[in-house]
Amino acid sequence: MDYNILWFIIIGFLLTGYAILDGFDLGVGALHLMTKNDHDRRIMLNSIGPVWDGNEVWLVTAGGALFAAFPHVYATAFSGFYLPFMLLLFALIFRAVSIEFRSKEDLKSWRSFWDWAFSVGSIVAALLFGVAIGNVIMGFEIGSDKEYQGSFLDLITPYTLLTGLFNLAMFTMHGGIYLLLKTENPLREKIRKWVKKAYVVFVTLYAVTTAVTIYLRPTMLANFSFGTIQSEGPQHPLITTHQLTISVIAWIIVLLNVLAILNIPRTLAKDRPLHTFASSALMMVAIILFFALGLFPNMMISTLDPAFNLDIYNASSSNYTLKTMFTLTCIGLPFVLGYTALIYWTYRGVTKLGEDSY
Repeated sequence: MDYNILWFIIIGFLLTGYAILDGFDLGVGALHLMTKNDHDRRIMLNSIGPVWDGNEVWLVTAGGALFAAFPHVYATAFSGFYLPFMLLLFALIFRAVSIEFRSKEDLKSWRSFWDWAFSVGSIVAALLFGVAIGNVIMGFEIGSDKEYQGSFLDLITPYTLLTGLFNLAMFTMHGGIYLLLKTENPLREKIRKWVKKAYVVFVTLYAVTTAVTIYLRPTMLANFSFGTIQSEGPQHPLITTHQLTISVIAWIIVLLNVLAILNIPRTLAKDRPLHTFASSALMMVAIILFFALGLFPNMMISTLDPAFNLDIYNASSSNYTLKTMFTLTCIGLPFVLGYTALIYWTYRGVTKLGEDSY
């Protein structure tokens, strides 16, 4: 068993879970200021109230797994991108605090301030996640010492801003679809109109981002091309052996992604919000798989020299460490999944305001 590939998949699974779960949290925040009355804003806040903190645990878990399985990637990322990570942390803190503090006072100015903090924090976080993905695709100035040699401004480019806007559009649409499960008319009908508009923006940005990515970084298609395009950096023999299988899987994912995207407006028109949410989640899974397959086996690409790339082999812990952690993961992960499922089952249904509501 190749534990390096296995841990690449596990970390991808954790990040996918975070994107789907906290993605709708951030999307709800991005839509928050679209509502004008206090009751509707409280409904939106309480729709994520029981689950938002548990959703963010997936990000913390993914960070811990990255530290243990691929310490060189963790060290390069968290030391080189200290300022962006701090901005992201402040955005997440502000939105978390605003959820708890907003309804502590009845003053209009008090609630308005925290409404803006919640929405702006959500938007900034969604943008920063997208900018980070764009930088991972384009690569970093990583030297032979595995340290980032660029600056903060080097991370902000037209392409990374495009991926940031795309991620914001995707999370906004996903959050709106989640709200269809948690609201009643007339608010629900307003949200349906928002989702339709967000879908148009999402599909447009998806097409533009895909085209620009292929133009700027054609090597992202290496695992989709049946070996006609060479990926950056040295290839591991195991990966070369299974290239055909990887390419077939990649094109199956392409097909499933197209079907999921097309199914969103179809189920939306038929008023099947659960099916719409499932399609949105599957679409996000497919997009993350595209990203992972385009990057694989690299984890961080060096723009200075492909030999300096950090991949799943030269940046990993020892095989013994990976094996031991996998055993512990097999024991602990079912409890995490079970707890998550229990929370969502307990708080299923339309959101109602009560004495203990935010």
